Amino acid sequence: MTRIKRGLQVKKRHKKLLKLTKGYWGQRKNVFKRAKETLLRAMAYAYKGRKLRKRDMRALFIARIKAASVQNGLSYNKFIFGLKKANVDLNRKMLSQLAIFEPKAFTRLVEIAKQ
Repeated sequence: MTRIKRGLQVKKRHKKLLKLTKGYWGQRKNVFKRAKETLLRAMAYAYKGRKLRKRDMRALFIARIKAASVQNGLSYNKFIFGLKKANVDLNRKMLSQLAIFEPKAFTRLVEIAKQ
């Protein structure tokens, strides 16, 4: 039985991982073991960050809607409740866009929510 050497595959795998860690500090970019540890942690944080970004954006949308609805004389929760009662199905992202770019349309929505 012939001997199989795996130098080429290992080199390829190491190079692929080290390419991903380019720009890291110290041994984290050029020592395979350190780079692998760092990359695993970085990818875990990236995954978690993608989930947290959705939460952060929703909080931002709510803050914008609240500011605009208070300017029009209605609290945030009464505004959202009024829209639900009036069967206006706009998500918070669209409501915040309206509050910023179309204040007249947003004022009209506040009037609908007040009724």
